[in-house]
Amino acid sequence: MDASLEKIADPTLAEMGKNLKEAVKMLEDSQRRTEEENGKKLISGDIPGPLQGSGQDMVSILQLVQNLMHGDEDEEPQSPRIQNIGEQGHMALLGHSLGAYISTLDKEKLRKLTTRILSDTTLWLCRIFRYENGCAYFHEEEREGLAKICRLAIHSRYEDFVVDGFNVLYNKKPVIYLSAAARPGLGQYLCNQLGLPFPCLCRVPCNTVFGSQHQMDVAFLEKLIKDDIERGRLPLLLVANAGTAAVGHTDKIGRLKELCEQYGIWLHVEGVNLATLALGYVSSSVLAAAKCDSMTMTPGPWLGLPAVPAVTLYKHDDPALTLVAGLTSNKPTDKLRALPLWLSLQYLGLDGFVERIKHACQLSQRLQESLKKVNYIKILVEDELSSPVVVFRFFQELPGSDPVFKAVPVPNMTPSGVGRERHSCDALNRWLGEQLKQLVPASGLTVMDLEAEGTCLRFSPLMTAAAATSALLSRTAPEGLLSWTPSGAGKQEPPGPGQSPQ
Repeated sequence: MDASLEKIADPTLAEMGKNLKEAVKMLEDSQRRTEEENGKKLISGDIPGPLQGSGQDMVSILQLVQNLMHGDEDEEPQSPRIQNIGEQGHMALLGHSLGAYISTLDKEKLRKLTTRILSDTTLWLCRIFRYENGCAYFHEEEREGLAKICRLAIHSRYEDFVVDGFNVLYNKKPVIYLSAAARPGLGQYLCNQLGLPFPCLCRVPCNTVFGSQHQMDVAFLEKLIKDDIERGRLPLLLVANAGTAAVGHTDKIGRLKELCEQYGIWLHVEGVNLATLALGYVSSSVLAAAKCDSMTMTPGPWLGLPAVPAVTLYKHDDPALTLVAGLTSNKPTDKLRALPLWLSLQYLGLDGFVERIKHACQLSQRLQESLKKVNYIKILVEDELSSPVVVFRFFQELPGSDPVFKAVPVPNMTPSGVGRERHSCDALNRWLGEQLKQLVPASGLTVMDLEAEGTCLRFSPLMTAAAATSALLSRTAPEGLLSWTPSGAGKQEPPGPGQSPQ
């Protein structure tokens, strides 16, 4: 890389790239040394003090940074450290330093350069994710894009909103529909950002009889929409999931799109499964998301790129309304948010971009196929064969319990007996999750509690393990996550139900 930097004519750019590489290398080397000295206490330099009169050199400052990052005496020695970000991560980090440098250019050069960066990145993303004639909004907070889209929908449906403000909403209250499987806190965030009361939110339940219990009930949604119209409300926007926050399930987006077109509702889609739009084969449920009004994606976690913004793709013909909603800006510096992703996409190329997403999906499918061969493992949402998320749990009946207990309620089963069995399985799965996370830390395995299923384990390499070396993850993740099974000779087996995890 140093040799290639010598070819750069601009000395500031060359020095910037060199300094970034040296700084990252210094932090990584310090991290390795710290890991070798487990139990090391805080040094006196970590204690806050007055600002020194004379400045410090870069090495001293970076040394302080690494001490603050890795020198916490209360931190457990075995806790995972930051991952090696690799060359592609260096490009993303360079984007932030480069953005500060570019902002010093004269206005005309800055305008031309930022317009080129924004238009290139928008075009590439729209083509990669099959979103024709779309616009892009880049944002740091993942939910910010949806909040801006809600503003756009309000301005589009309420023509007098700019003049009369919230008075026009009082007579015909807007309604935003969220699935019961939406990520926690999303509705409250939208209301806080938009200044809307909580009654403007409508929680749509998931299926209870037919279909997945993590998928929006379309028939019930239509009933809610009709009821709101009869009560004089305005159905404004629907947030659908292409990969729910918990188990990675996809709503029936095609049917939801038809419903939204029928009632004039804006359809917004979000979720990790949107990443599969970049692949050659896409499930029909996810493919329908390419026809939605807007979608929010997180290419940073998907590609293992640090400090890369989220992006919301949308379609709208009125530039004045998008400007008022905050989706576009006349400030060139705002367009520089796309710079880290612009650099990273060029570094990876189309093939590298698609390969990373494909690799993560293959890891999930490989684990799912292996889990099906293991006794007492229940896989949630098993019909989602193309989902990059695998959620599973260990379950084994207590001695003397009815083997059909999980399928059919047993009348003579006391509530205390039900609670004991549920508690035992949950405790076992929590223990299992901790064991697997220690065994394969690169897998990014997470333990979560679901209301209906109990404690489960989630493997989502797109969101948690993309930064790990692909070869390492391919070799360790599926085999490592399965090595606790009885077939894994010499491995520790989980405690049986009724036993206390050690």
